[in-house]
Amino acid sequence: MATEPRGKYYEDFEVGSSFETPRRTVTNTDIVNFACLSGDFNEVHTNWEYAQKTPFGEPIAHAPLIYAIMGGLNYASGVNDGTLLAVIGIDEWRMLKPVLHGDTVHMKTTVLEKRLTSKPGRGIVKVKREFKNQRDEVVQTMMATFMYKCRPEA
Repeated sequence: MATEPRGKYYEDFEVGSSFETPRRTVTNTDIVNFACLSGDFNEVHTNWEYAQKTPFGEPIAHAPLIYAIMGGLNYASGVNDGTLLAVIGIDEWRMLKPVLHGDTVHMKTTVLEKRLTSKPGRGIVKVKREFKNQRDEVVQTMMATFMYKCRPEA
């Protein structure tokens, strides 16, 4: 017996609607592990002595680390589970505030527009993503475009 996907189908997205992911605390271990994984050992991320002399006062998380965490939180929310076909593009990615170890982040997604594709059974959804910290301050933003399955006809 097949089960219904958890994710949203193209038809489930309404322009102007928004949803939020669960939350997750960024740790110093996350920052160090990402430096090792990516090979980005820039001192602003990995050297406490150096970072204390920056406006941040301590190492900050890599911007792509926060993007990756948001991908995981988005998956945890279930919105893409079994219905996402492709990431079409990420545009206007902006870093507005640093993320430090101990910050708890989540993502708010707002649907901007949607349209069907020329191929049946697929639709494009453009969203604004806002990555926020525990004070509800926006730390990163981007526009993202995705392709989703349309709901199967009964």
